Amino acid sequence: MILDKLIGMFSSDMAIDLGTANTIIMVKTRGIVINEPSVVAVQRDTMGRMNILAVGKKAKEMVGKTPGNIMAVRPMRDGVIADFDMTERMIRYFIEKVHKRKAFIRPRIVICVPYGLTQVERKAVKESAMSAGAREVFLIEEPMAAAIGAGLPVKEPKGSLVVDIGGGTTEIGVVSLGGLVISKSIRVAGDKMDMAIVDYLKRKYNLLIGERAGEEIKIEIGNAVPPKEKLSIFVKGRDQISGLLSTIELTSDEAREALEEPLKDMMHALKDVLEITPPDLAADIVENGIVLTGGGALLKGLDKYFSEDIKLPVYIADEPLLAVAKGTERVLEEIELLQQIAYD
Repeated sequence: MILDKLIGMFSSDMAIDLGTANTIIMVKTRGIVINEPSVVAVQRDTMGRMNILAVGKKAKEMVGKTPGNIMAVRPMRDGVIADFDMTERMIRYFIEKVHKRKAFIRPRIVICVPYGLTQVERKAVKESAMSAGAREVFLIEEPMAAAIGAGLPVKEPKGSLVVDIGGGTTEIGVVSLGGLVISKSIRVAGDKMDMAIVDYLKRKYNLLIGERAGEEIKIEIGNAVPPKEKLSIFVKGRDQISGLLSTIELTSDEAREALEEPLKDMMHALKDVLEITPPDLAADIVENGIVLTGGGALLKGLDKYFSEDIKLPVYIADEPLLAVAKGTERVLEEIELLQQIAYD
């Protein structure tokens, strides 16, 4: 016990939002210290070994542009670890970057993970963090972290509903008295939106573009309801019939049409949760509305899209991209809350 306290004095305990798209790390008393894409660039040497070239922003710049011996890997897919080795290397890199040295006293880490992860997937997340240098690892569920980070009254006997739209998963949770009463996780979120745009261009214009281009289109002109002013963007790609490079002009109406399917899937998941919410908690949600968090919440008109269909007020949290990370950090600072909501 004394040794644990002594270690705690010298280590920087961390809260990690290990996202499909971005990894955000917050250190106790220091706030956000890392906010970078969850991408690792590796190079195969003459012996066949994989050496890390870059992690985070520099690695993301290489996506889709690497020669044969270099790969830009996204180790997290659909909210879970797709490549254990690369995830471990990425976490280790970020931990060492925070500590600015390789020899350090191991930190205690709280990691936010999607609701509904299997026991095997939870174990993989914990083991990757332990292998990367943690002395102790706690896992908390994304809907709860999002609700805490959005400033909802999670400890009170009052129902709050949060929809966290990340890169790999959309997490929907009804929170009351410090626990998740109902939760649902679907693997439809930012990445599926990007691919919906990629597929739309392929289908309608025979134009081949990459995921990064799809994401840029989503950010620039993506929308869930018709905007006041019509937008458009010039998209460059390769014509899959002629094989030649081509440019087309894509409108915001077309972008909305491309995003129709993933948005419908999210709406159905939200309705599923509302249908099984206990009446007393449902009354609180009718009164207080629904809060959107995560990068997907920034899609133009998404709050209005949900609100018009379910006939409830829908709000976007302050700094939705950071809601989960902030909630995870707060849990790290409040040991009683951590013990209450962390699961093995």
